[in-house]
Amino acid sequence: MSLSKGVQGMATTSVPSGTSASAEVSLEEVALATRNHGMPLEALRYDTTPIGLHYLLIHYDIPALVPETWRLEISGMVTAPLRLELRDVLERPTSRRRVTMECAGNGRARLLPRTVSQPWLHEAVGTGEWTGTAVADLLDDAGLVEGASEVVFTGADRGIEGGVEQYYQRSVTLDELRETGAMLVHTLNGAPLPPQHGGPLRLVVPGWYGMTNVKWLTSLQVVDRPFDGYQHQRAYRTRQDADDPGAPVSRMAVRSLMVPPGIPDFLTRRRTVERGAHRLEGRAWSGSAPITAVEVSTDGGANWQAADVEVSEDPAAWSRWTFAWTAERAGETELCCRATDSTGARQPDEPVWNLGGYAVNAAHRVPVTIR
Repeated sequence: MSLSKGVQGMATTSVPSGTSASAEVSLEEVALATRNHGMPLEALRYDTTPIGLHYLLIHYDIPALVPETWRLEISGMVTAPLRLELRDVLERPTSRRRVTMECAGNGRARLLPRTVSQPWLHEAVGTGEWTGTAVADLLDDAGLVEGASEVVFTGADRGIEGGVEQYYQRSVTLDELRETGAMLVHTLNGAPLPPQHGGPLRLVVPGWYGMTNVKWLTSLQVVDRPFDGYQHQRAYRTRQDADDPGAPVSRMAVRSLMVPPGIPDFLTRRRTVERGAHRLEGRAWSGSAPITAVEVSTDGGANWQAADVEVSEDPAAWSRWTFAWTAERAGETELCCRATDSTGARQPDEPVWNLGGYAVNAAHRVPVTIR
């Protein structure tokens, strides 16, 4: 990919608004890519991703919140509105879960026409050990009013997106909050939640794409109708063109990734391996159901074979897979992996395009040189 001078210079009249037909990357996208970061794929070896390797996406700025003065307000359709200090949250009953979190735009940089946004390849994922208190229990303490249907979560991060000035807000239905075991999280991998990951308190909804897990929480508002804020009605919808109302992005699509074998070329990241026996490995996950199978191809997808899968004890966390491969001949090949979950959903062999570049879950392909 080469650099262009800016987003405006990339647009063409033959592609949908907000996309580019070229593979050029704008300076604006480079700026986004330096603020945000993905998880190096070799970190798939860890059951729990170290904090500094976990993927990170920050829509606006990291707010300067002071734990001692921070407050959380719970209002709306409740009988007893609450205003909590951090110590009030820390004193509540807690649970700890390993949860895999993936950005909804993971993989969009490989689409053509290409969405002009954060240019993720494959690395926007990670699995943390999150500790917090159940959202449902807190809402029960506040007392839900009859007719309440969902909760609007508001973060302290503020910015302009699509011409709209806003605090970052997302909503989740009460049923989904209970079904997923959603938590208000204050601890990551045994340490206080760091500022870049939403400290002092963030939302974690297991199984849902990362945009749902609002960081730097300041309020929960219980409402009786679907939330119509920007992040629901304009962002995070799978559209085919700008006039398409689209469908909302929600749970993570079934996906697998491979630890790239061998050694990389510095610039292209193409892998080089020696002839002989290798153990391929990676992770697989789905936001809807347990992983039931992972298949591996060592010839670019012409033939597929079953890998061994170690299903995670926590259904919210990724599962490890391994595959024994013997590289018999020197030359070029492409290694691939694809996963299937218990609903029968399987990764497509090729990416499925949409305007925002969301939920792109095509089989992972790794070009390899055997020497």
